[in-house]
Amino acid sequence: MIFSLLLAATYPQAPLPPVQPWHGASEALVVPASDPWITPSEASGFATTPSYAETRAWIDRLVKASPYLKIETFGRSPQGRDLYAVVASKPGAGKPVLLVQAGIHAGEIDGKDAGLMLLRDIAVRGKAALLDGATLLFVPIFNVDGHERAGDHNRPNQRGPNGQGWRTNAQNLNLNRDYLKADTAEMQGMIGLIRTWDPALYLDIHVTDGIDYQYDITTDFNGFGGRYAQSPAIGRWLDHAFRPAIETALIRDGHKPYQYISTIDPDPDKGIEDSASTARFSDGYGDLRHLPTVLVETHSLKPYRQRVLGSYVLIEAALRLLARDGAGVRAAIAADRAARPREQVLDWKRATRPIGIRAFDGITHDMVGSAAAGGPVIRWTGRPTRIAMPIYGEAPRIVARLPLAWWVPATKPEVIARLRLHGVTMETIATARTVAVDQVRLVDPVLGDANEGHVPLTARYVHAGVQDRYPAGSVRVPADQPLGQLAAAMLEPESPESLLAWGFFPEILQRTEYMEPYVVAPMADAMLARDPALAAAFAAKVKADPVFAGDAAARLAWFYERSPYYDARYRVYPIGRELRRP
Repeated sequence: MIFSLLLAATYPQAPLPPVQPWHGASEALVVPASDPWITPSEASGFATTPSYAETRAWIDRLVKASPYLKIETFGRSPQGRDLYAVVASKPGAGKPVLLVQAGIHAGEIDGKDAGLMLLRDIAVRGKAALLDGATLLFVPIFNVDGHERAGDHNRPNQRGPNGQGWRTNAQNLNLNRDYLKADTAEMQGMIGLIRTWDPALYLDIHVTDGIDYQYDITTDFNGFGGRYAQSPAIGRWLDHAFRPAIETALIRDGHKPYQYISTIDPDPDKGIEDSASTARFSDGYGDLRHLPTVLVETHSLKPYRQRVLGSYVLIEAALRLLARDGAGVRAAIAADRAARPREQVLDWKRATRPIGIRAFDGITHDMVGSAAAGGPVIRWTGRPTRIAMPIYGEAPRIVARLPLAWWVPATKPEVIARLRLHGVTMETIATARTVAVDQVRLVDPVLGDANEGHVPLTARYVHAGVQDRYPAGSVRVPADQPLGQLAAAMLEPESPESLLAWGFFPEILQRTEYMEPYVVAPMADAMLARDPALAAAFAAKVKADPVFAGDAAARLAWFYERSPYYDARYRVYPIGRELRRP
């Protein structure tokens, strides 16, 4: 602790690259210091961001002053703080809802301070007409416990504010890896909020690290440029309606938008990736549940003031878009919820060649020697440049033909509970039932490093048709439902996002019965004598594998595994796939 304090005193701020000068029309959104409704961050000149308690106190005061605002609590954090949203609405049923979420990574808090400014302007500064055609549901701080682990050294790659929160929650879990597995109280509350309000558009506001460039705000969603969408109608609406409207508003007000930027190589000029977002992330999850969802990333190296104002402009533009085109987004949602695809991409791989070249307004860089690094390290010069940037896309790696249904045994109540949490439709059987299913056995399973509270699992999967019996209380999850694709991501064994891959089934990896050598050996000798095909297979194994040939235990185990005494459920994934008829 003393060492950390000494370091903080010695290095009060990380040596960030030169800042780019900026002015824009959105600066007019900042109220004078004398305004009684100035937000805490505005009052500090955007040097700081208010604490959880200060944020709530300011919101409570604004709610009391406005008939348009109310607070809705949707859960409690592990440390006991309320999770809450501010509802900004006017009377009138059927308006599209914009859900704006700030602070899922609590150090990336631009959306909170932008949202407070917009709520103020709606409530008491003449922008109440924004609510004529849409409702705003604003979560100022999602990761409330991480928000209160505040410090000036939590985000070394980010330019302000002081008092940034921490990335993970109080359990050291990253909420933006938790959408599908939904381990945390925070995510379970958020999914409940989504199901209650059924928003027409969901904005998840972050701050991105990485390379330096001229853009101050980027967006991403499955469907960007017509690629990767599991909800194709929604993807088209986001690409053809949302993106142009938002980028026009941002450019008009002095900001510089671009697609989400993630480089493919330490050399930033080699290209950026345009990849599919998976179900652990907000936009990948929204794609699977047919909820238009956009990842918003302001640029960490831009000043906090500029980032907050860009976030304000984007949120306001999204609210105006829903009021104008609520029918369009609803039609897209309805089309995707009605679709019943027979196949689904479960995983993607990067393409070996660029899918295109796009003009990129970057910042030049040099390679500068570092004694600490023992070699050259990139340094950003602050000088703007424009290059032709290769864009690398992805191609499907795993495509599954979806079954009629998945059967989840009553012995996995935690899996059934996760499905119910997401709103997946299922039938619970009252009496035991024998079902013809495609059963999957794991071959050569490998446990990975601990990740997000789990030990992930990879394996090869062998499929076989069997008659399996499911006890009373088991559930049948039909693929023929609006959330069939979400269920597939959770239950298909080859899905990298599945509950199996996350390690929800560790019990299938353990053996609980054994056979002594003095029992196996005579049985194995008899098997060799009466089964020529088995004897030939054994001889081939011995010849091909010298280690196996010299290991008596491995040799006997080979026969045990082929005997009727071997555990037929060992390494069997207990969720069956009810197949479609040819």
